[in-house]
Amino acid sequence: MSNEFDIPARPTNVGIHAMEMYFPKRCISEDALEDFDGVPKGKYTIGLGQKYMAFTDDKEDINSLALTVVSSLLSKYNIDPRSIGRLEVGTETLIDKSKATKTLLMDLFGPAGNHDVEGIDNKNACYGSTAALFNCINWIQSESWDGRNAILMCGDIAIYAEGAARPAGGMGACAMLIGPDAPLVVEPIHGTHIANSWDFFKPDLSSEYPTVDGPLTLKAYLGSLDSAYTTYLDKAAKSRARAAKNFSLAGVQAAVSDLAGQVAGQVAGLVNGVNGANGHGEEKEEVVGGTDIEKFDYVCLHSPYSKLVQKGHARLFYNDYLRNPTHPIFASIPSSIKDQSPSDTYADKVVEKAFLAVAADHYKASCLPGSDCVLRCGNMYTASLYGALASVVASKPEGLEVGKKIGMYAFGSGCAASFFAIRINGSTAKIAETMRLKERLAEMEVRPCQEYVDAMKLREANHNAVEYSPKGLIDNIQPGGYYLNGIDKMYRRTYSIKPSA
Repeated sequence: MSNEFDIPARPTNVGIHAMEMYFPKRCISEDALEDFDGVPKGKYTIGLGQKYMAFTDDKEDINSLALTVVSSLLSKYNIDPRSIGRLEVGTETLIDKSKATKTLLMDLFGPAGNHDVEGIDNKNACYGSTAALFNCINWIQSESWDGRNAILMCGDIAIYAEGAARPAGGMGACAMLIGPDAPLVVEPIHGTHIANSWDFFKPDLSSEYPTVDGPLTLKAYLGSLDSAYTTYLDKAAKSRARAAKNFSLAGVQAAVSDLAGQVAGQVAGLVNGVNGANGHGEEKEEVVGGTDIEKFDYVCLHSPYSKLVQKGHARLFYNDYLRNPTHPIFASIPSSIKDQSPSDTYADKVVEKAFLAVAADHYKASCLPGSDCVLRCGNMYTASLYGALASVVASKPEGLEVGKKIGMYAFGSGCAASFFAIRINGSTAKIAETMRLKERLAEMEVRPCQEYVDAMKLREANHNAVEYSPKGLIDNIQPGGYYLNGIDKMYRRTYSIKPSA
């Protein structure tokens, strides 16, 4: 290796130092929407598991969301813009086929004289946020790292055409500060599944609305979870086995240099007690105690709506069952289920019901703490997974217990998915205090459903407008938030800030 450059030492415990969430001022009640739409009671509140859905009109777009949440992160945590060396964006709410939202965000860094900021937009449905996170982590852990921190912003305005999918909309954004020695460490093992799936896509650039194949989306979500989770477990087991072997070898070497008469005993103890955690020296782990998913204290899954999170969580238990069907927790599961092809079980209500029952207690303990954002804001697309993480952090104002683990499942239709883990490495109390997540969610205004419908019509009528001044009211913008001021004859967008209250 050339000694021409001074390469910083590789950092450790890289992860999330700070988080900020943005959501609009307004939401509607899903219960009221059932009445408004004339559908059976429970269709949205039980069938989707949703309570509220955030919305906005033409006064906000993806750029305004990004500017608001990143500027808020910088100010609330007193972050020097010059301390940021990478800025990544994850979004599928596109308003330009060429110009990245990242370039708009540079207006927050340029005035401080910082234009040396790597990173750009990441797009694949709801997965772009996790691609952005991995890019930030990998940059800091690489020889290209210049010693500065990174920021990732993810967010979307999730809206659907009138019909069955519309109640599964929502909006929101998240910004995170990434760096070494973080309280929320992103662990290095990832299980990823990427395939070509036509379950959800946006081929019509004249419309904000997606093309959706509902049944295929469910199969893609659960099938990708099967693959990503299994890959994660396999990689983790192999990594632990290698670590145990390395530990054993180091112990043997130390023993040899100590007392020669004790070498044989030392070697036997190390080989059988450390490398062979189950009494053997094989690269294979046996489930001891709880199931694999129960080793996670919290589980955050991509959250289009709450019911899908519950199904996904139960699916993790199904995968643990396939790996160890004789585990006592699965005593109530019909033995015939293990002989079914996994691809035949995605919509199988018998299988679903059986594992929902088995997973119920762990779901309440591990998933419900991460449900605040999805229940109030609905689907935030790229920000959904990290809204769940923010909710978990907010669930413990005193700070999450050090050493606890959070399982993370990222999914984006089309499709791309990853399962990974976050380890609590330090106090998260400051993040919880700074976000004020529960209080701010409670402050959202519940508006009439007709107001939501009118807002959707306004956005639809003026999508791709030119020489246009938005009709939405500034009163509906959060204090301190950015909003779209206008679009000129060359489609250039300008933004203003609503004064803080």
